Amino acid sequence: MAKDISFRDFTLGEKARIAGLVVRMGKRGIADNGTGNVDLSDLQKRVEHIEKTAERRKNSK
Repeated sequence: MAKDISFRDFTLGEKARIAGLVVRMGKRGIADNGTGNVDLSDLQKRVEHIEKTAERRKNSK
């Protein structure tokens, strides 16, 4: 998470989107074949994009 933002800086929709992405990350982990080589980079990038949006909104106030 970005340094300048906290969980309260996210909108309700952003919190829901992040929660959904975390659930999808968990599902991928469960579906793993035991190697531990699960690619989560696409979901992590989505979360980072949401964080950047929240940080930009906070800094514009």
